[in-house]
Amino acid sequence: MARIDQTPFEAEITGLTHDGRGVARRENGKAVFVAGALPGERVMASQTGRNRNFDEAKTVEVLVAAPERVEPRCAHFGVCSGCAMQHYAEDKQILAKQNVLLENLSRIGHVTPETVLPPLTDAAWGYRRKGRFSVRRVDKKDKTLVGFREVDPRFVADVAFCHTVIPEIGDKVAALATLVDGMEARKDIPQIEFIAGDRQADFSGIALTIRHLSPLSEADKAALVAFGQQHGFAIFLQPGGVDSVHPLWPEQIKLAFSLPEWNLEFNFRPLDFIQVNAGLNGKMIRSALDLLDAQPDERVLDLFCGLGNFTLPLARSVREVVGVEGEAGLVLRARENAANNGLPNAQFHAADLGKDLSGHTWMREGFDKLLLDPPRSGADFVLTQLPLKQFKRIVYVSCHPASLARDAGYLVNERGWKLKAAGVMDMFPHTAHVESIAMFEPR
Repeated sequence: MARIDQTPFEAEITGLTHDGRGVARRENGKAVFVAGALPGERVMASQTGRNRNFDEAKTVEVLVAAPERVEPRCAHFGVCSGCAMQHYAEDKQILAKQNVLLENLSRIGHVTPETVLPPLTDAAWGYRRKGRFSVRRVDKKDKTLVGFREVDPRFVADVAFCHTVIPEIGDKVAALATLVDGMEARKDIPQIEFIAGDRQADFSGIALTIRHLSPLSEADKAALVAFGQQHGFAIFLQPGGVDSVHPLWPEQIKLAFSLPEWNLEFNFRPLDFIQVNAGLNGKMIRSALDLLDAQPDERVLDLFCGLGNFTLPLARSVREVVGVEGEAGLVLRARENAANNGLPNAQFHAADLGKDLSGHTWMREGFDKLLLDPPRSGADFVLTQLPLKQFKRIVYVSCHPASLARDAGYLVNERGWKLKAAGVMDMFPHTAHVESIAMFEPR
């Protein structure tokens, strides 16, 4: 492979990629994506990668700054991969994400929403209540690193704190690194997961799950317990797969978060999926329910329902709601949460929504409205199986605009639906992640 010429070159930035990099053109007309550059800027850039259709580069110097440029809060911006857009004014970040959504809908789905919904936003800092830190002992530095991966994913960012993680965890990254560095198993701990529910009288609501590749000594366990006691964290151990997770201290603890608007409490386990941004989650649920406009006599289908994040709020106002989820453990917890909240009209079923569903009885029972919140891969397969004519309205919550655009194109161009409205939600401020929501009605 030919060596990349890293001689700095001048670039006029004309646009922004879906992952937050500036778009420019080389003298030969080839596109180049420049990390750390914004539309309207002129920068000096250095090439970092080469592909057939585009080059990659990073900003070396900003010659002419865009009005939207701000000073990144984090000193590790540009090295840590956790955030790609801290240099972009917060009110402009969400508009850039809106452009990504609309461009994907047009280019991939060949559809245009009749209405663009106002963006949903919440706190831009200290919002991340769930995540996974990578851990690596670096002998050359004589230290253990705990944090997110660098832009070069071979390395762990050397950080002491994180501004986007909730402060109870984000301010203790250095303490976590010191903890692990003092353990005998420091080279056998590849990751630490954190998750936070609601604070309780005698518990912070926060749990750490320590992944370890070899058995821990009693001294290491004692160090972890002492750390948990000092900071009010529950400590779980994970020696193998998800099913191997078990509490170290205390032996029993309740992890839960509430949705006050609907008087709901959700119990969960340390590795369960919950929405990362608690404040935005409540606004997203309200938006989804308003768009669905489910009536008291209606029956609603909620696909990819997880713990029932949308299902249980829906159950407060409809005759019956049926949640379907592929992970059996989440279904079990969803059923328990429905029972604990006194909602017998919320039913849950476990099913692989990427496979044939014709044998499932819930498919044949009839529904009025459909809500779905699929993973990044989207919902194309399950949409082809559903008798869509039964639904009066569909609300689609998406974590990947390209898959939403593909599925919207299918609904509109092949199945005769209208894309009535679509908009973005800033679930992950300062990152290029685009969360969105769309509402469809029959023609």
